[in-house]
Amino acid sequence: MGLFGNENKSQVKKLKKIADKVITLEEKYQTLSDEELKNQTLILKQRLKNGETLNDILPDAFAVCREAAYRVLNMKHFYVQILGGIALHQGRIAEMKTGEGK
Repeated sequence: MGLFGNENKSQVKKLKKIADKVITLEEKYQTLSDEELKNQTLILKQRLKNGETLNDILPDAFAVCREAAYRVLNMKHFYVQILGGIALHQGRIAEMKTGEGK
């Protein structure tokens, strides 16, 4: 195992827990009308005003973004893209293999 092997696996495991939450929220946001989905931005902003952090709202924010992208572009973010987005949000360096939709 390389110098960062175990630490890397541990960090990826943490990222996967968050990404899994994003995926589980998919059904919730699929059922919303376009207007209800659009209003999620206001709801997320209100949650921030009420004391939640960006990390608290991240799974919902990513799930809303994923559903909006699907409705507008007919494209859904892949799981690895969600992982990469979470890593970047956390200020980490993220690397994906070619072909994973960067």
